[in-house]
Amino acid sequence: MAILDKFLESGVRHGTLEVSRPDGSKTRFGTPTEGYPNVRVRFTDKAGERRILTDPRIGAAEAYMDGQLVLEEGDIMELVQLLRQNAPWDRGGEVKEKTPLKLATDKAVTLIDGINRATSAKKNIAHHYDIGNELYKLFLDLEHMQYSCAYWPEDGMTLEQAQTAKLAHIAAKLAIEPGQRVLDIGCGWGGMAIYLAKHYDVKVHGITLSEEQIELAKIRAEEAGVSDKVTFELVDYRAMPKRGDKFDRIVSVGMFEHVGQAQFKQFFKSTAELLTDEGVMLLHTIGRMGGPGTTDAFTRKYIFPGGYIPALSETVAASEKFRLIASDVENLRLHYAFTLREWYKRCVANKDAIIALMDERFYRMWIFYLAGATAAFESGSMCNYQIQYTRLRRTLPLTRDYMGAAESALRRR
Repeated sequence: MAILDKFLESGVRHGTLEVSRPDGSKTRFGTPTEGYPNVRVRFTDKAGERRILTDPRIGAAEAYMDGQLVLEEGDIMELVQLLRQNAPWDRGGEVKEKTPLKLATDKAVTLIDGINRATSAKKNIAHHYDIGNELYKLFLDLEHMQYSCAYWPEDGMTLEQAQTAKLAHIAAKLAIEPGQRVLDIGCGWGGMAIYLAKHYDVKVHGITLSEEQIELAKIRAEEAGVSDKVTFELVDYRAMPKRGDKFDRIVSVGMFEHVGQAQFKQFFKSTAELLTDEGVMLLHTIGRMGGPGTTDAFTRKYIFPGGYIPALSETVAASEKFRLIASDVENLRLHYAFTLREWYKRCVANKDAIIALMDERFYRMWIFYLAGATAAFESGSMCNYQIQYTRLRRTLPLTRDYMGAAESALRRR
């Protein structure tokens, strides 16, 4: 108890956290501050505190999931926000290098976890995406079912509008020409592929390792009237170059996070071989604003086994080996935080439906995941990168004006 109190005393300075324990004692940390939450929690037994002390991130998650940590004022989003907001990554934090032991440990965990061979990749994807399309329908945008960062160019946009704006933002960077072939790596439920087929005279081939996703994607393409322009396939991207496939444009949204650090070179080798000489690729991925890191235990165990959030430095370093030119890089700094808060609201509003589909422990795990991710994008080091690649330096116009013009035209439609 004393150890946890010492940690909270130093970690909660702005905003307040009141902790009640099974013996009836209460301790309050912090000072009320505008813009910071006030939260009250209760431990139902001593084991909950011990879990947190043993491993703070996964221990707090499991204590909350198992009802040992109960929110009596505020919610899990506000609790996680309070803790992360008091130690922001981008200002006020102590700048120090990791110890050699910590660096070696992180590297070993990341490399082993990221081997992600083709045989395990499908299993890892199924862990997260094959848990039922009905769950995702409860919180994603209605039109496109985009399970990735939306784009908020204007205040007051709905999630649906922001996801449509994201698709336009990406499509503009692809500089698509009529008659081209487009590959969508990690196509999800088909939102990007369907959007491109509706707005351009192109053929789009979407690939995924999720059986649940591909079945719904086919239905959605049929309903959208573009099944003659869009095809979907259950296949690993690594298998495609051997078939001799070539594409004029490649887009990958929210898939690179599942590749694993050990497979970065293979990913870019495969995409370079799949891209025509005058081709363009747009990679949209969660990223780290600092250097390479490691995936936390909670995420590895419950959310994305085999997943890894890349730093910009290691992403570009891997792509450079295959002469892919990073022709444009954009950092979407807070857009995913806005997106996650919308998903969180919809999950909370659909609590009973989610519990009926899964169970209450899953519901608590899911909203803890969304709350933690939100805090990471608001106060931690997470962001989203969009990296445009070409193989020839003369493929695209010399200035970025064409992107804005194409995006405006798409959004007016």
